[in-house]
Amino acid sequence: MKYIYQLFIILVVTFVGELLHYFIPIPVPASIYGLIIMLILLCTKVVKLEHVERTSDFLIEIMPLMFIPGGVGLVTAWGDLKDMILPVVVITIISTIVVMAVTGKATELIMKTGKKKEGKKDE
Repeated sequence: MKYIYQLFIILVVTFVGELLHYFIPIPVPASIYGLIIMLILLCTKVVKLEHVERTSDFLIEIMPLMFIPGGVGLVTAWGDLKDMILPVVVITIISTIVVMAVTGKATELIMKTGKKKEGKKDE
């Protein structure tokens, strides 16, 4: 029953994200709205981490399975992709490097900020 409750919370937040995507005329994916809503709910403690933690861990564990249909879709679309494979590979490599660099720098900044706050609390 605990997992159903946690999944229900996640699904409600996802549904609200879908509604926002439908009503707000900005080209932002519904999943991004859902993630932002969940972040706000977690930061404000409206939803406690314990309320969604186990189901979230399970969903993260099975995430590789979610990429199988996309991979199969790429294989079936090979005829259309083979003419533009070089630009797709270059764009994929460059965007991956940029995402990794930005994520690393953001993480460093957050960690430095956290250490500074811990140092001020100790004083």
